[in-house]
Amino acid sequence: MNDKIDKVPSGVAPTPDRTPPAAIKAIPVRHYGRWISALVVVAVLAGLGYAFSQGNVRWATVPEKLFDSSILTGLWHTVLISVASMVLGLVLGVVFAVMRLSRNPVTGWVAWLYIWFFRGTPVYVQLLIWFNLALIFPIFDIGFYRDEMTDVMTPFLAALLGLGLNEGAYMAEIVRAGIQSVDEGQTEASHALGMTQAKTMRRVVLPQAMRVIIPPTGNEFINMLKTSSLVVAVQYQDLLRSAQDIASTSFAVMEMLFVASIWYLALTSVFSVGQYYLERRYARGALRSLPPTPLQRLRANLNMLRRSEVAK
Repeated sequence: MNDKIDKVPSGVAPTPDRTPPAAIKAIPVRHYGRWISALVVVAVLAGLGYAFSQGNVRWATVPEKLFDSSILTGLWHTVLISVASMVLGLVLGVVFAVMRLSRNPVTGWVAWLYIWFFRGTPVYVQLLIWFNLALIFPIFDIGFYRDEMTDVMTPFLAALLGLGLNEGAYMAEIVRAGIQSVDEGQTEASHALGMTQAKTMRRVVLPQAMRVIIPPTGNEFINMLKTSSLVVAVQYQDLLRSAQDIASTSFAVMEMLFVASIWYLALTSVFSVGQYYLERRYARGALRSLPPTPLQRLRANLNMLRRSEVAK
């Protein structure tokens, strides 16, 4: 072989090649489908906006009635019945979830029957049953208290029982799934330390199950907020009923439905933000580092823009 091979003397480190690498010419990928889909969406939204602008709608009525005293009262009643029903449903959910997981066949069967009935029948039908309970029991008599059922079963109580008991059936399955997500070794270790079953459930199992329970519970509450509009069937003065009462006198039916929709959107948006931060709080033990909040992401983007402006 005639090729000469340069040999590096022993004990001398080879000189590294300091030639800079050739620049890579990056060619961006063209996403034509994104632009086409965006144009289609914009065209559909523009068409809907034009259609509603040409319709027989008195748009001035919407901001005029948005903060009407009757609407604000109905808004407060909607929040009240939603929160009260969710609290009742959460308490019942924990109780029946524990009963469902119990080794006692009687409590397990009762919990299964409760969940089966209230999940299998429409909430609208349940509201009507509670409201018309006086047709079966005209007199409410429990020994120390006696009164007519029509006076006892008020619209608020009928709405609370109809929504709360129905929600309890769904929450029971959510809580049961959260409890079962905790490793059984946690329970065994607690019993080995001398803790009772109730104390183990309250101090060990449920706190760890919360990160599984919280996300679907938030979704259930937002769904409850919208489902509460069905309480018009029991004559409860909620947001939708207040809007309908104004519409019946002002003949602004569609306008008042828009007003109710705006408030429902506002409520669900506020509670969605609260759900996000609650989920973030209970995710501390499951994640090494918490994801940035929307406010933190906004600040990071602003700081990046500032640094880029300074660099220029």
